[in-house]
Amino acid sequence: MALAPQNFNRAPAPTAQNFNTAPLPAAQNYNTAPQPAAQNYSTAPVPAAQKYNTEPPAAQNYNPALAPAAQSYDPALAPAAQSYNPAFAPAAQNYNPAFAPAAQNYYKPPTTTRRGGDSYNRPPLLRDGRRQFSATSDDSALTNQILATDRSRDRPYDVKSVPLKHILQTVDVILARVTKPDIHGAFLVPGAVGAHDALNLEHEKALHATLSSLQDNYDVPTGLFNAISCEIFGKWLSGEDPNKTTMEILDIVQHHDWDEKVVLVLGAFAVKDGEFWLVAQLYTTNPLAKAIGQLKQVQEILERAGTTLKPKFDSYNNLVRAIIKVTKCVVQLHDLQRDPHVTTEHESAATTAHIPTAVYWTIRSIVVAASQLLGITGMGPEYLTEAWELSSLAHKLENIHSHLQENLDRLYEIIKRKKDDEALAAIAYILETPHIDNVKPLRVLFYKDDLPALYDCYNKKRVDIDVLKRKTVILFISDIDVVNENEYMIVHNMYMEKRQSPARPESQYEVVWVPIVDTWTDAKYQHFEELRRNMEWYTVFHPSVVSPTVIRYIRKKDKWNFQKKPLLVVMDPQGKIVHTNAVHMMCIWGSIAFPFTSSKEKLLWEEETWRIELLADSIDQNLINWIAEGKYICLYGGEDMEWIRNFTRAAKKVAAESGIQLELLYVGKSKPKEKVVKNIMTAIQFEKLSHTLEWNLIWFFWVRLESMWQSRGQQLQTEALRSGRLTDSLKSDAVMQGIISMLSFGSSDRGWAVIGTGSAGMSKANGEHMFKSLNEFNLWNRRVNEIGFVPALNEYLDGVYKQAPHHCTNLILPATGLMPETVACAECGRLMERFTMFRCCTD
Repeated sequence: MALAPQNFNRAPAPTAQNFNTAPLPAAQNYNTAPQPAAQNYSTAPVPAAQKYNTEPPAAQNYNPALAPAAQSYDPALAPAAQSYNPAFAPAAQNYNPAFAPAAQNYYKPPTTTRRGGDSYNRPPLLRDGRRQFSATSDDSALTNQILATDRSRDRPYDVKSVPLKHILQTVDVILARVTKPDIHGAFLVPGAVGAHDALNLEHEKALHATLSSLQDNYDVPTGLFNAISCEIFGKWLSGEDPNKTTMEILDIVQHHDWDEKVVLVLGAFAVKDGEFWLVAQLYTTNPLAKAIGQLKQVQEILERAGTTLKPKFDSYNNLVRAIIKVTKCVVQLHDLQRDPHVTTEHESAATTAHIPTAVYWTIRSIVVAASQLLGITGMGPEYLTEAWELSSLAHKLENIHSHLQENLDRLYEIIKRKKDDEALAAIAYILETPHIDNVKPLRVLFYKDDLPALYDCYNKKRVDIDVLKRKTVILFISDIDVVNENEYMIVHNMYMEKRQSPARPESQYEVVWVPIVDTWTDAKYQHFEELRRNMEWYTVFHPSVVSPTVIRYIRKKDKWNFQKKPLLVVMDPQGKIVHTNAVHMMCIWGSIAFPFTSSKEKLLWEEETWRIELLADSIDQNLINWIAEGKYICLYGGEDMEWIRNFTRAAKKVAAESGIQLELLYVGKSKPKEKVVKNIMTAIQFEKLSHTLEWNLIWFFWVRLESMWQSRGQQLQTEALRSGRLTDSLKSDAVMQGIISMLSFGSSDRGWAVIGTGSAGMSKANGEHMFKSLNEFNLWNRRVNEIGFVPALNEYLDGVYKQAPHHCTNLILPATGLMPETVACAECGRLMERFTMFRCCTD
């Protein structure tokens, strides 16, 4: 209540005596540092006639830390006469009473009288609406006083728990006008039409829904409400300052927890607030309300509600809103403290230093709000606190709320993370332990409201996961842009082979496409539906059947490690994950790799040697026939057409002279440029230089080599770790050296060639060395009859390598999978330099 502006009879004072200063930094943090002693306000002696209390005024030890309004005051909120520019009076923040004459007393007793003629003398008010009180020296002392009032740990058995949820919901209804779209609508100003009738109607519906959700009966601590109400409303009339009233209220609720303390006080305040507004709302329609309203002068208040009293109502409502926000935040924080996921450290760091202080300032704000309510409804305008003063207090509560909300958000994040970790651990346990069948693991991966989670793309219908029961399941995990991926083509080709021979043992598996996207949009949903129309396997019915926790498991590096490249994760009929990415073994061996387990992959590699049959397999039907006939096969590539002409002619000549059957097959290069390679293929066919691999199979030849690199490298790495020999096994493994040679050839535009029979050894070299060796066949032809064609060619190539000058060989490896620290050149044995390349596209 701000009587001071209406009772200031004083001589003009220097600017430095104006105590409405600019906002202090402490307003931004409600736990401020102690203020210097120079800020003690000591007034001149009060004339004897004005003295009403023999004790010195408490304001002589005024500490701004206890007065939010003074600390947060913005001159823009005050009338022009109160504007203060600190630039003109730097000493204003260090006020020295020596500069103030005795006649410039800050306050004097009000001269108003009560009805009946008796003098109404009560302690005067300061500018911020507070009565004089004895302030603590700093915030630390205040905090200690607040904590000293708490006896919740010694709670007697007869102190019952407070139904916080129900009381808060009821308070929300009582104080709902604060958040109403048009609080100065029809019921405040009789006859007026609200500008937000539709919004008001929705607001009323929400209130009724809240009330209907409450229990009909719950224990209301009526005695506590009454005791608190007497402190809030009664002590103000007797002139007690808000700090002392707040401390006395905290003493009343000393055995309750901090969240219960603030809710009890807010509930007691809401009862009084609601009583007035209930009468105001029913004043024009209910005779009893009209009679009570006449005694309370409600008509006069309503008439001025939209005019002179509007700023008072607005500041009052803003303060009540801030009170509600902080109260709910305190309740939420206390509730989270009981969550088992919140450790003692988290609880202490997040709330201990803030909640008691927040409760104190909230209760104190309720006390000030109650004085404003009494001023509006009973005492008259002269007892109203200035609007900017309530705004400053509301601003302080907003700062408190922001601090609490930060801690609340952090605790929610901690709880969410721990719950996610628990859910992740539960999923990992189910997916990594054996079961009777695969139903339970599949239900963990795909679940949505007990509805069928999958979609049969072949039969165009929604199905349950039971269709996969006791089958080998390949989980095709990818981004939404999957059609152009190599993995998609591999799965597609294998599934077509499965469709053609469904009864084979190797065909007893099913594929489920699981698209994973960071953010789903309507366009991506539409694209997902378009893609599955062209598929023949299963997909998830909707991306939402895969929970965020499952996606987190799929992305986790020590689990399935899905990043961008598609994965083919294999689950056996018992629900065990037997391979986290079988795409490479499928690419290398096709359906022979069934049931696509890691152990099957290891077994297949143990049976392999470096030979044409492994390198080319059945990629072309001619290869199968040539291998069966025991012919020598030459695979070659590059983009130098002149070298291709010279090499193929020299190879045919040497084959004729040595008496061997030789077939040549052009296989292009890795990451080929379509136009260039197709022109070369056309020229080869037109000039009848050799056979050519079909264009749509060239990519597969080189992708298969990359899969060999990944699969074989992983096997070698696993064996090295198991045996404890961490030496670079790449150098001693003939198969891996052959793969590296081929990838080196494919990374260059120069020509290259390999020559061998189906299951025997091979000769390999770059185009220059291979052509030189064939062109000089007369120098080693006698060795062909002695040791064989391929051994004789290799022997001569060794000499060519030694005589050749230093050359440049490139090796481009996929970034996923095994990445050795060093790689030796496949031709000369020198260690190759290592570079990092980022490729956007192949052209």
